[in-house]
Amino acid sequence: MRIAVIGVGAVGGYFGGRLAQAGEEVVFIARGQHLQALRQHGLKVDSIKGAFIVQPSLATDDPRQAGGVDVVLVGVKAWQVPEAAQAIKPLIGPETFVVPLLNGVEAPDQLAATLGAEHVLGGLCKIISSLVGPGHVRHAGMEPYVAFGELDNRPSERAERLQRAFEQAGVVADIPADIQVAMWEKFLFIASFSGIGAVTRAPAGVLRSLPETRQMLEQAMGEVLNVARERGIALPGETVAGALALVDSMPPGGTASMQRDIIAGRPSELEAQNGAVVRLGAESGVATPLHAFIYHSLLPLEQRARGQMDF
Repeated sequence: MRIAVIGVGAVGGYFGGRLAQAGEEVVFIARGQHLQALRQHGLKVDSIKGAFIVQPSLATDDPRQAGGVDVVLVGVKAWQVPEAAQAIKPLIGPETFVVPLLNGVEAPDQLAATLGAEHVLGGLCKIISSLVGPGHVRHAGMEPYVAFGELDNRPSERAERLQRAFEQAGVVADIPADIQVAMWEKFLFIASFSGIGAVTRAPAGVLRSLPETRQMLEQAMGEVLNVARERGIALPGETVAGALALVDSMPPGGTASMQRDIIAGRPSELEAQNGAVVRLGAESGVATPLHAFIYHSLLPLEQRARGQMDF
């Protein structure tokens, strides 16, 4: 397959790198020093599953140079999706499809609004990784996993082709029976873990072992469960227990990217995670008091990071 990756960071870099390592034709869309490093030295990935360096078939900041591709993997931050959708346009041919591998549940609709729903699948990933420098990604924990599927859950040959490509690259890839359920399961976990981690500044090992913070995790996850069900997403009853088990399986020092961004004073996915829980809950008439506390507590730091406040 000819695959373009837009957002060659912790997520796009790892999964795009594995596909390139397996022999797929991968185009990296990047900018600045990151792009220069990719062109000069390739992509370096340090991983608990083995380090490697790959040379992309093309690294560019101009998607028009890439031409049409079979699939676009979107690894940008959630707030960058509308801009990324515009950048993706030159990559779209009649059969091209786009798979978001980012946090949140709103990206497929945002991409479809610009590119057309026929070109968009739902998608998600699970991995603990970070961009440690230009052209350099570190995978520090968790079995890398991707899931994707048609938004109406119909079987499709294009999803199966991508699944085979990931499996040949050594990545666990799933086509869930209901991609909306799968995306909300991930959302329930990441919004709760990210938000409480950002407020407390504590890693997974602390959050899960301290009874007070474990209770916060469970409450936050329960609020997302209630919002999802009110919106017609059939999350099973064991979803919260499964998300807590995922926290229990993480390395003790594990943190979420939103937490790391807020601590470092960078713009974060606060609006697409805890902010989205509050917003979607309000639309659905579901109270989300803990997520509201998290969102309101972190909002001053978020606005400072974006230059909207000075203190």
